[in-house]
Amino acid sequence: MTESTENNPTGHSIQDMFLRLVLWREKHVKEKTFVLFVAFLVGVSGGLAAILLKTLIHIISGALTSHVDVSAGNYVYILFPSIGVIIAALYVRYVVKDDISHGVTRVLYAISQNKSRLKRHNVYTSLVASSITIGFGGSVGAEGPIVYTGAAIGSNIGRLFRMSPRTLMILVGCGAAAGIAGIFKAPIAGMLFTLEVLMLDLTAVSVMPLLIASITSATLAYVYTGYDFEFFFVQSEEFYMSKIPFVIVLGIFCGLVSLYFTKVMNMMENFFGRFKNRWYKTAVGCVILSTLVFIFPPLYGEGYGSILGLLGGDPSTIVNGSIFYGDRNSVWFIILFVILIIATKAFATSSTNGAGGVGGTFAPSLYVGCMAGFVFAYSANLMGFDTALSTKNFALIGMAGVMSGVMHAPLMAIFLTAELTGGYDLFLPLLIVSTISFGTIKIFEPYSIYTMRLAKRGELLTHEKDKAVLTLLKIDNVIERDFLSVRPEMTLKDMVDTIAKSNRNLFPVVDTAGRLLGIVLLDDIRNIMFRPDLYRKMRVSDFMAIPPAKIEVGMSMDKVMKTFDDTAAWNLPVVENGLYVGFVSKSKIFNSYRRVLRHYCED
Repeated sequence: MTESTENNPTGHSIQDMFLRLVLWREKHVKEKTFVLFVAFLVGVSGGLAAILLKTLIHIISGALTSHVDVSAGNYVYILFPSIGVIIAALYVRYVVKDDISHGVTRVLYAISQNKSRLKRHNVYTSLVASSITIGFGGSVGAEGPIVYTGAAIGSNIGRLFRMSPRTLMILVGCGAAAGIAGIFKAPIAGMLFTLEVLMLDLTAVSVMPLLIASITSATLAYVYTGYDFEFFFVQSEEFYMSKIPFVIVLGIFCGLVSLYFTKVMNMMENFFGRFKNRWYKTAVGCVILSTLVFIFPPLYGEGYGSILGLLGGDPSTIVNGSIFYGDRNSVWFIILFVILIIATKAFATSSTNGAGGVGGTFAPSLYVGCMAGFVFAYSANLMGFDTALSTKNFALIGMAGVMSGVMHAPLMAIFLTAELTGGYDLFLPLLIVSTISFGTIKIFEPYSIYTMRLAKRGELLTHEKDKAVLTLLKIDNVIERDFLSVRPEMTLKDMVDTIAKSNRNLFPVVDTAGRLLGIVLLDDIRNIMFRPDLYRKMRVSDFMAIPPAKIEVGMSMDKVMKTFDDTAAWNLPVVENGLYVGFVSKSKIFNSYRRVLRHYCED
């Protein structure tokens, strides 16, 4: 018995018992059945994580802002957001020691490139950092971090029970769905988020685990917080079909607002990416964030209080706590104030993350959509159209429009807005606005704010089976290295001797440093290899050929296949920084393609 076992016999026995349980399960319970139980565990864990995150944010935010004077400007808005970002940045750098930003993008990367494996610390680190960031006033949302947390829960529970990679992918989706369902009390939206944003396929195998995880998490949220909607909304003004033309125009407007939001986020991310000094970047981000929050207090935190004010039909609350409180009764000032909030929200969100805070863009898109819908209806009414528009209704509809455009998820935007507010009576305009907004932004930007980074690197797993399987394939796994190499100065006799030792008909030509100079095909020298009179006269450099193309190590499989198609070659050499590595063949890729297709894509 080892020393560690003697010191901790209880822990050792528990581990042995769990291992025996896992082995018994693998022998007696089919994985397709057991995954339903694991999905329930993931739903419970994800729901509890969502409740904890919301509670921490409310406790911190309430403690800091409970004494804020709503009728005047508050200089605490300059201090609190920066303090929160700095604390979060210190926590990430010195405690976590890992990059936990861009939570949804990292989940997508784990699914497509890392066999759905997420680190154990991701179960709690995003939750801690985001609660500090948002609680202190960082202008971001909690949904990205809770998706990251939920996905990490699903990944680690699945690995604990030794689930297959295909099932592990489903459990990551279950965790993400549970996070969204728990934080918004929206089970349908949670499942649709997994299907549209994380791009998991809806199959007979995946639908039940996703439903179980989402419903379980949402049920826990309802038990804890009651059966109230997240945003209280009463439709006091009926929606008439005569307003459909305005809804169509709003859809186009929301699509353009979504495009602006996405472009600004990318621009600011590139701006902060150019800083070499981490703390200089934090200082610049904090200055931008605190300045914007002080001038526009609705940018503080998630901004849900402003959404409640607009959905409640009281737009004057939008200037509460600001230096412009005295202008709350000016119609034109309210319009200008809201337009400026729409214009600056993306700057505040990107500055929060760029400075070192941790948060998502989910809630900001919801927030901007509410503002866009409100200002659209408010402005249209001032223009004197015969049909008066309800600013409450259009604020709600705008939430779905911008979210659909930013996230490229129209179905999720429709159902999330309805589940958040109870605005099911507005289902038709929600459908119209979400669809048109999504169609509008797709003209200019084919990928969502979450997927564009991975798509540019060819690392995005999509619903297109061919591209999905190619994304899952790795060039390193299909390289063949059993080719005998030759030197350019070798004679034909040396070449023939090498051929006699090889079972291949292809030979790389390399120099002393290992650089690939060309290739020799057996068919190209068949007419001279049996002529002894040429053995000493001809050298490899005389008959070697230049390969039609070279494959670089790390190249995406999609580009590899395109290279094969362009050259019509059957074998191509693989190099790394010019040095010969091996060959890759179509037959090897096709065999791997079929194996991955059957493993990941069948029910």
